Amino acid sequence: MKKTEKLAFGSYYHIYNRGINSCNIFKENENYEYFLKLYDQYISPVAETYAWVLMPNHFHFLVRIKEENEILPDLTGFGNLSGLMKLKPPHQHFSNLFNAYTKAVNKRFFRHGALFERPFQRKKINDAHHLKQVVLYIHHNPVHHNFCELATDYPWSSYLTCISVKPTKLHRKPVIGWFDNVANFKFQHNQKIEVEQIEGWLLLT
Repeated sequence: MKKTEKLAFGSYYHIYNRGINSCNIFKENENYEYFLKLYDQYISPVAETYAWVLMPNHFHFLVRIKEENEILPDLTGFGNLSGLMKLKPPHQHFSNLFNAYTKAVNKRFFRHGALFERPFQRKKINDAHHLKQVVLYIHHNPVHHNFCELATDYPWSSYLTCISVKPTKLHRKPVIGWFDNVANFKFQHNQKIEVEQIEGWLLLT
């Protein structure tokens, strides 16, 4: 059995998963909105988010797990108490998110049991080229699955936020930098990408 890779502080990851037996995990608009609300609550304190998409039966996120000193509160003047501060492993925050959302969905739709496949999938990203490829892959997911013709047409992804000027917690400035500028970001997103080729790379061990 393949060993699940631990999430390392300071590293970039493509985080993805789907409903158990490929079942839908989002059935109505309120589900998408509530998941994003929980995501902000559980994940934003420990990770920076660069791209995301929520599909009816699966999701993708590109994140950087923060360094430990970015997560811990300021303990200036309380050095003797620092040993009492125990940081939860990053994967626990994601597990807490999925558990909280599962409880809400089970209550809303009168179901029981697991909602997501376990363990959730993660792929470490080590260079800017692959970060860019993952962004394209994430934003093209709705196009690839025939939910729309262009990435700009799908409401439950970070594409529109990336090209917006409105305040956001999404770390879009580095994303645009990987594409050089907004114009090239839009241009490359309007091109056909080799989804199967990127998926093959994602599945490499």
